[in-house]
Amino acid sequence: MRLHLHLLSDSTGETLENIAKAALAQFDDVEMIRHFWPMVRTEAHLERILQEIAQNPGLVLFTLVNSGTRRTLETRCRALGLPAVAPLDPVTDALSSLLGQQAKARPGRQHVLDAAYFARVDAIQFTMAHDDGINWEDWEEADIVLAGVSRSSKTPTSIYLANRGFKTANIPIVVESPPPAILFSLRHPLVVGLTTSADRLIQVRRNRLLSLNQVTETAYVDQEAVTREVAYARRMFADNGWPVIDVTRRSIEETAAAIVALVNERDSAGNGA
Repeated sequence: MRLHLHLLSDSTGETLENIAKAALAQFDDVEMIRHFWPMVRTEAHLERILQEIAQNPGLVLFTLVNSGTRRTLETRCRALGLPAVAPLDPVTDALSSLLGQQAKARPGRQHVLDAAYFARVDAIQFTMAHDDGINWEDWEEADIVLAGVSRSSKTPTSIYLANRGFKTANIPIVVESPPPAILFSLRHPLVVGLTTSADRLIQVRRNRLLSLNQVTETAYVDQEAVTREVAYARRMFADNGWPVIDVTRRSIEETAAAIVALVNERDSAGNGA
């Protein structure tokens, strides 16, 4: 099925894109044609967009706080017989009711450069500087340290966690090269072991070698060697009592969510909650 999806935002549209992506993931065989309209703040701009919507009718999702702009969009979409949905409205209305406050009608308010924003930037910088075992001397400053064999999604998961504000380091577990001793005495960071099935690991590694035009018949993808490597890492995780997440059938987002849950659980236990 073919679908025109119009996303209108008076800010960057990042929130709207994530909502649309999450919703569309629930449907199969949809050919989505996305029309993205950020920074919609004038009637003239909206008028140009409405002409495009009329030419390519479909679902309209919007996050517009200006009442006049919203009203124009909703009226015109109704005339065209098109659904226009403001996905944040139910959440905002519920919060308004519970808090006894009117929502601030300010575009992009969630992107204000507050302390949380700078903490996230700091986390990203830290994570990029501590990828693949680099700068292990100051791992104690990390919030999370991920350990796992090569190609077990450590780097992309670290970057995803950094975007959530967690300083994340990662270290490859290699049979022939034990990790720095500091890994076993960290107090502040939560050390999490990432593991996967040997078969899946071989497939990922073989694809990696092919993309680099390298020889694909090496110990790096040998069944016996990889099985031994995975077992070595699992034994290390168990010996140190680190929580373990199997990433074989998990997306990066699912793995990160599980890690955040572990962090929250540990923090709650530490606070006596």
